[in-house]
Amino acid sequence: MYRKSLIGGRKMQKTKVHVQGTEQFFMTSKHNRRYRIMVYRPQQEAPASGFPILYVLDGNAFFTTVTDAIRLQSRRSDKTGVVPTVVVGIGYDSEEPFDKNRFYDYTVAPAEDQVSSKFTRKMDDEQGGANEFLMFLQEELKPKIERELAIDSEKQAIFGHSLGGLFVLHALFTQTSLFQTYIAGSPSIHWNQVKLSQEEEHFIQNNCDEKVSILIGAGELEGEHHSKMLMNARELAQRLQQLKHARVEAYEFPDENHISVVLPLINKAIRFCSDDWKL
Repeated sequence: MYRKSLIGGRKMQKTKVHVQGTEQFFMTSKHNRRYRIMVYRPQQEAPASGFPILYVLDGNAFFTTVTDAIRLQSRRSDKTGVVPTVVVGIGYDSEEPFDKNRFYDYTVAPAEDQVSSKFTRKMDDEQGGANEFLMFLQEELKPKIERELAIDSEKQAIFGHSLGGLFVLHALFTQTSLFQTYIAGSPSIHWNQVKLSQEEEHFIQNNCDEKVSILIGAGELEGEHHSKMLMNARELAQRLQQLKHARVEAYEFPDENHISVVLPLINKAIRFCSDDWKL
């Protein structure tokens, strides 16, 4: 569909911008939750074992950024180290980058007492649906993607930031084998700290031999945040780095805050994943 507009005194035909290799569709889960699913398929031929895959939470906000970072850099994998990768963004039927439904999907319980009153408005949103969302990934979305695309079952990663980072940790601690690589950016550990600590303890006691890769990143300026976000992330990484069979890396990005950290984090994340996938 073309429409005419007047730019610089000339009539020009305009169309919507389209990112090559991408498409989107909607899915309604067994729990009647509706999701916008965005998919990028590399233009290269799939390896015999299938493509690696990166699932991206808050897809409305991050899907196109992650896709472009991979699409551009994987053209010269020999130079960049980034391999062609399928990207699946999981978002919502909204034009907003961050939909309020994320508070339900990414949290394991209502916010705890230690969460600042600054978040009172957000605490009014429904919470505690992380296990339902995890079931959606495991039983509905992943099988659909794997039916339709050639995917390497041993090269699968998940990326989340903020509350999405909290969910990534929940998935790591409770369904470790669902992915091989976990990226938790600026995780909101403070939101469900007591419950997450219990899950972490169980994970450490029962998954000490699990081969898994974990990247935890946060911005230097998040050290000033009242939630202790940077300190919580740093201390968690230190504990996980004691695991013998896990590859755990932690990065504090200089002069970055809770939002600006996403761009360098994405670039670090796709190289971190590719390092795993080339082994």
